[in-house]
Order: sequence, then C-alpha cells, then structure tokens
Amino acid sequence: SNKQQVATKLAPYPWRVTRGSYVKACKESLKRLEQGKLAIAQTHWSTANYNVFQEGALWEGLGDMYDEGLCEAVGVSNYGPIQLGKFSNRMRERNVPIAVAQVQYSLMTARNNEILDACDDAGCRLISYSPLCLGLLTGKYNLDNLPREGNPRRQLFRELLPGAQQLLGTLDAVAKDVGKTQSQVAINWAISKGTVPIPGARNLQQAQENLGAVGWKLSNAAVQELDNASAGVKKKMIENIFQTR
Repeated sequence: SNKQQVATKLAPYPWRVTRGSYVKACKESLKRLEQGKLAIAQTHWSTANYNVFQEGALWEGLGDMYDEGLCEAVGVSNYGPIQLGKFSNRMRERNVPIAVAQVQYSLMTARNNEILDACDDAGCRLISYSPLCLGLLTGKYNLDNLPREGNPRRQLFRELLPGAQQLLGTLDAVAKDVGKTQSQVAINWAISKGTVPIPGARNLQQAQENLGAVGWKLSNAAVQELDNASAGVKKKMIENIFQTR
C-alpha cells in the first residue's frame, strides 16, 4: 500500500511516571501531527536501568494507547533482547500487537543474533538505526583521515578503526565484486538480515547513494563473508547509553 503511515516515539521523561501521562503525551502528539491515529506508538527508550517502577507504568500506558484506538500497534526503541522479551510477554497478555523494535544494528554492533531472535519471538520487525556505524562503514575514514577536530566521532573512530580493518577490507572487496559502494553493501547486509535500516543522510548525494542499497540482494556467500568479518571485529561499536540488556 502507498498509504502514508505515521509513527512516533514518546520519550519516558522523568515527569511521565503514570500510564495516564503516557497516554496524554500520545494524544498531544497526535494533535501536533494532525493525525487521528498512529500506525505505531513507540517508547523511545527503556527506564529499566535507572527507574524500574516507571518502566512498568509506561508499558501499561502503551497498551492503553492501543486499547483506546490511538495507534494500530506499539513498539520500542533501544531495548535489548532480555527487556524486549519481558515487554513482549506483557503485551501478549494484553493482546496488544508489537510492530517494531528499533535498535542500533550494523556490521560493527554486538549481540546482533540475540536481538534478531528476540524480535522473532516477539513477532516484530527490527528497525536498524545507524547501519553505517556513524559513517565508519562508508569507506571514507581511516586512521590518516579521521572526522575533523572537535567532532566527537574523531576519538571514537580512532579507537574502533584498528580492530575493524579486516571487516573494512572485506566490505571493500564485496563492494567491488558487486559493483556497489561500501555504504550500499553495509545497508544491504542489514536488509538481508530481515531488518529495516534507516541510514542517515546529510545531503542529497548521500540520500541517493543510500537508495542504491535497494533493488538487489547480496549473495548468501557474501553475507557469510561479512558475518565472519563482523565476528572478528576486536572492538565493537559502543551501545546507546539507554540500551538495555
């Protein structure tokens, strides 16, 4: 269907401590979006790492949004496999459908198989954000060409690049073999895993390059080569500070 679908993420701010406050936030978001109903209402992150009691209330709030007809399904973001499993169990008890789990996912991230299995168990689709690992997988950077001074990625890439050389070499080889860019291969790899990647783009050229990641498919052999190289990365990308286990 070509019908536009609108989803939104609701932040579990410290003052949103009741299920009703989350429902109210959803209604206010609908007004701003000028929508009668959301396709998906997502919680932006889990509070399990710092406020367990708030987490339970917000889960009930998400369920209430569905029961009140404010959304067609619910979703989460920055949930690890364990917390996603707990959330899934509660939504299943309430007969609330889970559509998506949005997490950082790329050739540079850890626990990739675990989160995919958790999504399968929950019956939801994984939305993979930062599939290019903040640009590290584009082939643009190396230790002699780091992000400019003052850019927070500069020190991060300095730490990650030495242990990612085999992966970057494999990515380059596969890209040349299929006649695509390294970015396109990295995104297509994420697609091959059944995820929906949402790469960033700072300009029209990057957006057009990203679009070149669809309409074709990596071979199983190429995916396996990239999997093996990914497993060999010595230092994985750091997880989002709100990411749970």
